[in-house]
Amino acid sequence: MRPTVSPRRMLCAWALGVLGGCGDTARLPPAASEGPHPQLPAPSTQLIPTVHVATAKGWPEGKTPTPATALRVSAFASGLNHPRWLLVLPNGDVLVAETNAPERPEDGKGIKAQVRKQLMKSAGASVPSADRIVLLRDVDGDGVAEQRTLFIEGLKSPFGMALIGSSLYVANTDAVLRFPYTAGSTRVEAAGQPVVDLPGGPLNHHWTKNILASADGRKLYATVGSNSNVGENGLDQEEGRAAIWEIDLQQRSKRLFASGLRNPNGMAWEPSTGALWTVVNERDELGSDLVPDYMTSVSDGAFYGWPHSYFGQHVDDRVEARPDLVARAKVPDYALGNHVAPLGLVSLKGSRLPAPFVDGMVIGEHGSWNRKPYNGYKVVFVPFANGKPQDKPIDVLTGFVSPDGDAWGRPVGVAVDRQGALLVADDVGNTVWRVSAR
Repeated sequence: MRPTVSPRRMLCAWALGVLGGCGDTARLPPAASEGPHPQLPAPSTQLIPTVHVATAKGWPEGKTPTPATALRVSAFASGLNHPRWLLVLPNGDVLVAETNAPERPEDGKGIKAQVRKQLMKSAGASVPSADRIVLLRDVDGDGVAEQRTLFIEGLKSPFGMALIGSSLYVANTDAVLRFPYTAGSTRVEAAGQPVVDLPGGPLNHHWTKNILASADGRKLYATVGSNSNVGENGLDQEEGRAAIWEIDLQQRSKRLFASGLRNPNGMAWEPSTGALWTVVNERDELGSDLVPDYMTSVSDGAFYGWPHSYFGQHVDDRVEARPDLVARAKVPDYALGNHVAPLGLVSLKGSRLPAPFVDGMVIGEHGSWNRKPYNGYKVVFVPFANGKPQDKPIDVLTGFVSPDGDAWGRPVGVAVDRQGALLVADDVGNTVWRVSAR
């Protein structure tokens, strides 16, 4: 584990971080940490980690993200309250989870945790959670939601959503709930019925829980992030975490599907193979050139290394690594770059975006705090062929960081609407952006 850092030095680290003067600077270009075989230099462990945060500001009047040449972008809905996740219903209505972290009394203790809270506040992640889902409806099909209604309220840091028949499933931070749904309804009055519990508790470091329905509608898959960066809170606090769970809806039971995934979020089915894919936020504080966040297919029973190793058998010396787990750690399919913080994931199969945005996955990259210069803060597309990623990521939306280094927006969840356009939730800009062909 790292040496103990004095409170004064940790507070100095925060002050330096605000001024952009703390920690190392990346030596590798972003492309070196992308693709199936990223460069993995020696770790750069420092007493004071790299702190480099784009301060959340919101969009100036008249500004929007910058789309790729073949695309255009417009606001589908604005003035939202920290929108993070999206679900498009069969009738074209769009559900938006307006949400943020719950109360976590054990996650703010200690100087390091206080510094992290200040980082999150600067990045726009400390606003109170609205704990609700709103419904957006584009009545006339012009790409703008004219109707907005409060769909479900009184939730607990909701995130993932899935519709199966007449049942809407919502992942709170500590449980999956089921609500009755009638096509065309603009509000759910009934209380949610518990399906299964998910790891939560007073620490609950990575609080977001996403869900995805199986093709036959019999199961849900749920993501659960770790309770720490690299196990520093004790591995007893990681029980059931850093994992994807499979939920049997008929039995209302769950089983561990895959583990060693530090903080998985978005999930999607790859259309040609039917394989489950996810994006994962890897560990921090090994320098600006480590560790690449990634996108990978997920197989039943697989272990992906956290916290003992990364990208296969690269051992993390901050952990008393278990050789048996390091030996079986699976190498992820595709690196997305160091500290890009991938959250949203959606397949573009069936969308109406032009080439090259046809066969592949779109990722919402929330953006870095542990790298200089910034990385992420954009939406990218990864081309697929024969069910696997090909070539480097292609920018879909950029311009979320101002020339002065402030965050005008931060992309999170992504979805394809009924007209085949791409929707992007922006939790700093409080907007859902719509990306379509020019």
